[in-house]
Amino acid sequence: MTGYYVLAGAIFLLSSYVSNKLKSKFKHYSKVQLQNGMSGKEIAEKMLADNGIYDVEVISVRGQLTDHYNPKNKTVNLSEVVYNQRNAAAAAVAAHEVGHAVQHAQAYSWLEMRSAIVPAVSISSKLSNIVIMAGLVLSVSGSAFGLNIFLLGIVLFAVTTVFTFITLPVEYDASNRALAWLKNKNIVTQQEYKGSEDALKWAARTYLVAALGSLATLLYFIMMYMNRR
Repeated sequence: MTGYYVLAGAIFLLSSYVSNKLKSKFKHYSKVQLQNGMSGKEIAEKMLADNGIYDVEVISVRGQLTDHYNPKNKTVNLSEVVYNQRNAAAAAVAAHEVGHAVQHAQAYSWLEMRSAIVPAVSISSKLSNIVIMAGLVLSVSGSAFGLNIFLLGIVLFAVTTVFTFITLPVEYDASNRALAWLKNKNIVTQQEYKGSEDALKWAARTYLVAALGSLATLLYFIMMYMNRR
């Protein structure tokens, strides 16, 4: 298990670095005030209207970096600092979340695929680690039953890994839609655009690190399984 702990530690350090970098970027670009004076809420509502979407509500939610689009009740949920603020970071986040609403309205295939496997991921994410640990313990003596349990845990973990990779095109596409709209509609100045672009770039990297970390862990578990057979 030493190898696993080393891998987990490396992934944790990389994830922490990207997360801290993201927070510092958003803090920095939160100081770049928009010349148009629009708040995150106003930007989100305008982007929705420009895309002909009138059945999605923009609401405020508590927390930091808690922004998300909910396809079930069609709401763009913006954290309080994004909802009320009028800066490059808020513009980037608001437009990105609306990007997901546009994906939903246009039946973007990757978003539909991700939504379809959410129920399976919800179950696998809760059970995979428990099943894997049980399988590892039971397979110490070479028990075939323990190996089968271990394999089941790996399959469950693989479902969550697939989900992290399906999430990548969804997130990158939402950012591309956001940036294109901000630029084409002249919502932001060139300086403000660069700030929004940089902030979204680091946000996307958090998903990339999560996906690579999940894949590395999955491959490690598979190697352990093969060695115990």
